[in-house]
Amino acid sequence: MENQVGKTKDVGFQFGIRKTFPVSTKRVWDFLFSKKGINIWLGQLKNELQIKKDYETENGITGLIRVFEANSHIRLNWKSTHWENTSTVQIRVIGNQTKTTIAIHQEKLLDAEQRAEMKVYWNKIMKEIGTELLRYR
Repeated sequence: MENQVGKTKDVGFQFGIRKTFPVSTKRVWDFLFSKKGINIWLGQLKNELQIKKDYETENGITGLIRVFEANSHIRLNWKSTHWENTSTVQIRVIGNQTKTTIAIHQEKLLDAEQRAEMKVYWNKIMKEIGTELLRYR
């Protein structure tokens, strides 16, 4: 049996992406959780993001905010409208006053096809985030 890229023993398929920007951690965090930032990485919300509360976006993503540590990380359930399963997404910001790494990790993906879908999605999102962060530094 051959190994498949992104397949884990315990949590199905996963995908992760990291990118470092010449911007402070606080600036990155504040942007990610501004209305514009949330619209980029999650979508336009139908309700407010709150810990231990369900959320839903206009484009059909639903889930529950499981962990929210300001200026550090968020962990949430993520279910796309055309999925049967629910995955887990974690977004972490790591850095200082001069540079910050955004690390996005998604696990409990159903299969290689769903992983490929999310790889395209998160690569596009990271590019959009970078464009916005560098535009306003």
